[in-house]
Amino acid sequence: MPLLSTQPDIFYAIAYLMRGRAVDQIVPLDDYDVLTVAALREHFRLPGMGQTVSRHFRDKLAMRVKAQQEGFLVPAFTAVFNYDKLRDFMRRVPAPWLLKPRAEAGAMGIIPIDHEETLWRKLDELGDQQSTFLLEQFVAGTVYHVDGIMWQGKVQFATAHQYLQPPLDVAHDGGVFVTRTMPRRARETKALIKLHNKLILALGMERGVAHTEFIKGADGEFYFLETAARVGGANIEQLVEASSGINLWGEWAKLETAVLRGKDYQVPPDKGKYAGVLVCLARQEWPDLSGYQEPEISYRVNKKQHAGLIVASANHARVEQLIHEYSQRFAHDFLAVAPPLDTAPT
Repeated sequence: MPLLSTQPDIFYAIAYLMRGRAVDQIVPLDDYDVLTVAALREHFRLPGMGQTVSRHFRDKLAMRVKAQQEGFLVPAFTAVFNYDKLRDFMRRVPAPWLLKPRAEAGAMGIIPIDHEETLWRKLDELGDQQSTFLLEQFVAGTVYHVDGIMWQGKVQFATAHQYLQPPLDVAHDGGVFVTRTMPRRARETKALIKLHNKLILALGMERGVAHTEFIKGADGEFYFLETAARVGGANIEQLVEASSGINLWGEWAKLETAVLRGKDYQVPPDKGKYAGVLVCLARQEWPDLSGYQEPEISYRVNKKQHAGLIVASANHARVEQLIHEYSQRFAHDFLAVAPPLDTAPT
């Protein structure tokens, strides 16, 4: 099939396969598969998150509505359904705003809006696609992410990280993408993990992996930005493994297999180290990172037009030192800037 999300073609294809083989489980590996897999589970009565709960981890409007209903702080937002409600929102909530696609991954397709007239012009361009967006208050602040594993309605593992720059800034303005493990005993770290754990349960996840982002507003409070029922991208999976020894992809496979076999699942112990990842678009086709030789380097990104590496240490201060030094060197040695993507590359 050229496009797996096409319905009802995907239903017909899976039904055809099931005539000659047993299918006990379907698992989405990417954001764009989540709703398709949820629909397949519903149709074939397979275990896992159905369509309503899956939207809490895929649809940026649905996850905000549910989080707000459950008492979590979220930036002010509104659906793009009714123009009177949009006008009321813009009167109450000062610009700037962000026009966000409900079904895109990460920062892709997000449009900064500074004036009301700019929004109306953009909505005219979108036409019938308007309802697939939401309008949200722009909140400045430090952005964090928590990556975790859920099993039988309980969080088995969660680790908190802080971005050096908000991913939206890197996506729109260019720069070196950097994130690193937070101090493990810090009050802020514990608060973020507690918030993540409560949120994932409230959104309805029973088992799987999650990547959740929060922002700290000017009032010092943590606001929920978005979550996904998948392993974090941009080499975050290698970052987590470098700091904890836990491979999120591998553990996700193990817990899904445990369900099929009727067995229990236990997450491996966290090694308790610290790590940081740096990645940027590069001017060179295959960047030469041979000048980066510190012993803390545990992983090197091997990707065309990209420079990246991961550093790991038992010492948090050493990781901080290296990522700040390396981010400046990356900007000088490799950094290229390209227009932001509206959709994922095919």
